[in-house]
Order: sequence, then structure tokens, then C-alpha cells
Amino acid sequence: MVDAVNPSEVWAPFGAFSMAVIQGDGRIAHLKGQVSLDRHGQIVGRGDMRAQVRQVLENIRSVLASIGGQMADVISVVHYATDIEAFMVTGDIRQEFFGAPYPVTTTVQVQRLYRPELLIEIAAIAEIPRSRFRHPGPGNQALRE
Repeated sequence: MVDAVNPSEVWAPFGAFSMAVIQGDGRIAHLKGQVSLDRHGQIVGRGDMRAQVRQVLENIRSVLASIGGQMADVISVVHYATDIEAFMVTGDIRQEFFGAPYPVTTTVQVQRLYRPELLIEIAAIAEIPRSRFRHPGPGNQALRE
């Protein structure tokens, strides 16, 4: 069984995707690639890779928090950057969100994202301990269609 998670703390999905998907008994969370949209769907940090990376990581933190997760639970991330050089100078921001042991990481440069103003998208997988995990429920807008 798979449960979708779409917390109100981040922007609402506008297509055929969820912000995160919980598989199995609810300990592994697969997060949708996050972009630098605020909770109202407005771009944060136009033209500013650093601001966009920060917003993306805040969005990931919010999705995880909605199900009892923390950034320390992230085991894998994939970065899709439109400018690899601009992204490579954001390591200090990543260190504000992640501590050792760091998640395994893949970074690729892409020609563009679904909106040309977006510079970075980050997808994540987390393993949330059962003792903290909160199963998505109606208050979490988990089953929003």
C-alpha cells in the first residue's frame, strides 16, 4: 500500500503528483522533487540559486515534518540544477540542513525545469523511525486528489 502526503505547509500539487509517498508500513518516504515555491505557489529567489536552494530545503523539511520526519532522516537526494557552477557554491546552505552522516547525493545539470525561472529541483528519500512517524491523515491533506 502507498499513501500520498500533501501538507498545507508547502505549495499544493497542480498535476499528477504528490509531495511525498510513504511505502510499506510507513517508514520510507519518497519525496517529490521540490522547487523554490512558497506555500502559495510563488517563486522564491528569482535568479538567485542560493535563495532557491534554501527554499527547496525548507520545503523538504516541511514535508518531512508533516509526517514526523527530520532532515537527519534523509538518506538520498538528487539535485537537478540548471547551472552546476552556481549550485556548487551552495554547500554551506546544505550543511545548515544536513549533518553527518550526509545523505548519498547525485547532482545533474539539466537544460531547464518546468518553469524557466526555477534553477534547482531536489528529490529526496527518507527513512523515518517508527517512534516518530505520523501516518498521513485527513488533517495532513494526505489524500487530496
